[in-house]
Amino acid sequence: MAQSVERSCTMLVHFDKPSSGNEIKEALEGNDGPAKVEALQKAIMMLLNGEQLPALFITIVRYVLPSEDHTETIEKTDSSGKILPEMILICQNLRNNLQHPNEYIRGVTLRFLCRIREEEIFEPLIPSILTCLEHRHSYVRRNAVLAINCIYKLPKGEQHLQDAPDLIEKVLNSEQDLSTKRNAFLMLCNHAQDRAVHYLLSQIDNVAHWGDILQMAVLELIRKVCRVNPGEKGKYIKIILSLLQSTSSAVVYECAVTLVSLSQAPTAIRAAANCYCQLLVSQSDNNVKLIVLDRLQELKAKHREVMQDVLMDVLRALTSPNMDIRKKTLDIALDLITSRNIDEVVMVLKKEVMKTQNKELDKGPEYRQLLVQAIHSCAVKFPDVAGSVIHLLMDFLGDTNTASALDVVFFVREIMETNSKLRASMLERLLDSYNQIRSSRVCSCTLWIIGEYCDQKDDIYAALETIKSALGPLPFFHDEDEAEKGKDDKGKASTKGDIDAETPIPVQQASHRPAVLADGSYASQTAITDTITTSSLSSTAPNIRALLLTGDYFLGGVVAGALTKLLLRLRKSTNADEMEVNKLTAEAMLYIVSILRLGESQASLHPRDDDAVDRMVTCLKVLTHPDNEAAKVWLEDCRHSFAQMIHDKLTRDAEEAKTKDSQSQAQPDELIDFHHLKARRGMSQIEIEDQVQTDLQRATGLTETGSENAARLNRVLQLTGFSDPVYAEAYVTVHQYDIVLDVTVINRTAETLQNLCLELATMGDLKLVERPQNYTLGPGAQKSIRANIKVSSTETGAIFGNIVYESTAYADRSVVVLNDIHIDIMDYISPASCPDVQFRSMWAEFEWENKVAINTTITDVSEFLDHIVASTNMRCATPRSALEGECGFLAANLYAKSVFGEDALVNVSVEKQPDGKLAGYIRIRSKTQGIALSLGDKLILKQKG
Repeated sequence: MAQSVERSCTMLVHFDKPSSGNEIKEALEGNDGPAKVEALQKAIMMLLNGEQLPALFITIVRYVLPSEDHTETIEKTDSSGKILPEMILICQNLRNNLQHPNEYIRGVTLRFLCRIREEEIFEPLIPSILTCLEHRHSYVRRNAVLAINCIYKLPKGEQHLQDAPDLIEKVLNSEQDLSTKRNAFLMLCNHAQDRAVHYLLSQIDNVAHWGDILQMAVLELIRKVCRVNPGEKGKYIKIILSLLQSTSSAVVYECAVTLVSLSQAPTAIRAAANCYCQLLVSQSDNNVKLIVLDRLQELKAKHREVMQDVLMDVLRALTSPNMDIRKKTLDIALDLITSRNIDEVVMVLKKEVMKTQNKELDKGPEYRQLLVQAIHSCAVKFPDVAGSVIHLLMDFLGDTNTASALDVVFFVREIMETNSKLRASMLERLLDSYNQIRSSRVCSCTLWIIGEYCDQKDDIYAALETIKSALGPLPFFHDEDEAEKGKDDKGKASTKGDIDAETPIPVQQASHRPAVLADGSYASQTAITDTITTSSLSSTAPNIRALLLTGDYFLGGVVAGALTKLLLRLRKSTNADEMEVNKLTAEAMLYIVSILRLGESQASLHPRDDDAVDRMVTCLKVLTHPDNEAAKVWLEDCRHSFAQMIHDKLTRDAEEAKTKDSQSQAQPDELIDFHHLKARRGMSQIEIEDQVQTDLQRATGLTETGSENAARLNRVLQLTGFSDPVYAEAYVTVHQYDIVLDVTVINRTAETLQNLCLELATMGDLKLVERPQNYTLGPGAQKSIRANIKVSSTETGAIFGNIVYESTAYADRSVVVLNDIHIDIMDYISPASCPDVQFRSMWAEFEWENKVAINTTITDVSEFLDHIVASTNMRCATPRSALEGECGFLAANLYAKSVFGEDALVNVSVEKQPDGKLAGYIRIRSKTQGIALSLGDKLILKQKG
């Protein structure tokens, strides 16, 4: 295994037509150019697939190198690591190319030398490389600087190019080509930082007029210098502020990022925020806008006051048609709303809602749903704005998008409870627009609102008329006996045919015109005859009637409950006519009985459900024998339960906001500087503000504390033992889409370890991005090796490997096996909040489910739930008030979100058995298989307690 990974291979080419070495050699020695190209390609493919062709080397040098159209790949060292003697020919050819009159050949050769790591090859070429710095063509000078930079950073590069910084500084002062100046400036930044700083400060007045690539290099230098010497950042902030006026969007973005990382002054942060807002509007690329919104999100967490001033500029991103951009923009805006800007924000949201009425708007219903949710959040925080938006939103109760209409009706329901001043106007608008509602769930919620909040006599009468109009005239259907009776009474119907309840009859309005029967004869009818088919959903049929005829008996139970509440409340009113109340009660009972008969009919498309039947029968009993206890349950307890739910929701949101706004405290021995005692002579306003903000952060504990450093130390994993010749430990950092391993390797021996290589392999949805290179470690030396691993999904994985090295004390390569690194799913998911409606919708939509049986030593259901929440890093979506009590049974929903945007839904259903043990199931649902299986495995391991 060690021998197979000695050579770095960047690709594997499938080559199923191998050729012999003699055939390739004959083709290379010929004069046919295309044949040479084909033969060389065959040789390259054979070398990439592991074949050894030592005899072809001299042939390639003699017959291919003189050609201007060639490429090659070959080993430059022997098995002991020494340079091959044949490489002398390569050096001679490279020297000829560096002195070639064609500038392109010179430049390509210099670019090729950037990849050479062998000292014996590039050492005789250094004079020719330095000569190229004075070439007349900028392409040659540019690549000459690159070659010097690459050689200088090699282990012995400084010995071969001792005066390289002086030469590059001279080039930088005299050069006019932008790319060459940029390469020279980067070389000084990496290897002679003081010279680069001196040049930058000497040209400080001209920086704003430099090219964009050179300005990007300046920003990189500023970040490096200020990271080492934070006290010097004051003189560099002026340079950054001047670069903010650049015409390059990339430079402006980097300036804003650098400004935020260096300074905490409000002036600097405001300038960076304004730059981000300009990029949001000016850039058309959606990916750029999403990145800028992420930066604004980070600014919001640390500089909320500054972001509140640019909130209206952030909302300009809503003009983008991309839903992800709109959603992220609204998320940022909702956290920045204050009493000063709430009116302006609501006005913008109202305009956007009006735009969604345009049918040509892409994803209009989805966008409208986002806007309704945003306005809902605004009204909860600032109840005074509800009156200005609620009537506009109620126009969308009949929206074809059920999710959007549901958000509107839930908003109306909450405002009904929390804002009593708007109840009268909202009820009037609700009753007027009720017939436009076509969604069953919206109809049910609206009926509950009508039955709960119609307190006045006139409102009750209007509500009863609205419900009767939505139900339509009785009966809902006609059976054979009714048809026979109608024919005998009128005498106008033929005796050959009867009305079949299952025969589709078109929806009609009530009239006395003759109707055509199934056999073609005529009969006079005065009732609406609906077919119990999908055609009943025609727009001409009343909404509740159409839904009932399709088998929605849950809605029938809601209708019965609303009628019962209205009549009980009417009966309790002081000025109600008892005879009129009895008449309305009888009519309501007739409607309820008709719904029950509809469910019993064989013509019904769907059988009735027992829960709806029990509810309707209970309503009949209450209407038949009303008493004070029943009236209290229906009229007071229901509203009290809803009010308690709203109170719990507001309390939970307030606690979350309080936790989010809470600040960590400083250490008792933290050093605090008092800015009033500082000398301000020679300091700009931004420097003063920056020092003040830095001191405030240290005083309030917002800077990095010792606890954060301790948390980082907990992420260090030991990979080898202390007695191994090579000690290794890794620090694992999980980012959004990749995992970074910072592996520290220490040579514990007294020998020099050559070609030390970290070999890694992965299991699961993990992929190693690039293979780490080889290193040489002296006795007691250490090296930090970084490896990037790509993550494609939320799934538990493992990283394993070994360290391979060569030592003078051993003839063969030595291998040290590393401990496995297990990537836990808990690193990917984090607690998140989710509305109940959205949770139920996702639960019905997601197809992957993992069912885990409960097997634990914990004997208390509440303690078991707390243990699951702590073990899975999830948030309990069920309010704590709903989990109170000691009934021996518990059902709760948990929710979390992964860094990839995946949703993890968990339902815990547990009960205490007579023997004291807990039994039940934990069900996990997600959109992808990996998160469901990994979370299930985690629960199996952690649930025992």
